[in-house]
Amino acid sequence: MQIPLQITFHGIPHSDAVEAKIREKAGKLDRFHSHIMGCRVAVEAEHHRHHQGNQYHIRIDITTPRKELVISREHHDKKAYEDIYVAIRDAFNAATRQLEDYARIQQGKVKTHDLQSTGTVSRMLPEKDHGFIEAEDGHEIYFHRNSVTGSGFDALQVGDEIRYVEETDDLGPQASIVYP
Repeated sequence: MQIPLQITFHGIPHSDAVEAKIREKAGKLDRFHSHIMGCRVAVEAEHHRHHQGNQYHIRIDITTPRKELVISREHHDKKAYEDIYVAIRDAFNAATRQLEDYARIQQGKVKTHDLQSTGTVSRMLPEKDHGFIEAEDGHEIYFHRNSVTGSGFDALQVGDEIRYVEETDDLGPQASIVYP
């Protein structure tokens, strides 16, 4: 990495052990994409439930020369991360998959036009930096602000026709690239 790894803690005190685990996992990312410029990891603890422990949210932003990949392991999918090390593991596993997929596309091993689908923007949540696409078959697909190419996320409106590349992870379907 050209830019040193950045780790931030929100709602949780700094932990040398957690930081060491993140540094270990981040150090292995270069194996999956040779041109990683930088990586930022945010560890957040939410204190909503009194009968359970903290729930952790891990966000990883990986910058490459042509794209920024955002990996966000949230518990909105009913999979609560009460173990911070499980949350870190799952987030870095997802980051590895996205880097491998992106590297295959960059190397021309995947024809991106074969992967593209069309759909309509069904919901926009600009305050949360994401939105949803209604696919041709009616199912809903999540997309993040950083997945939008061209004129960008802020130019999209509900009802806009778009093309996208869909991938599925443990949180369900998401668009890794959105073309307005």
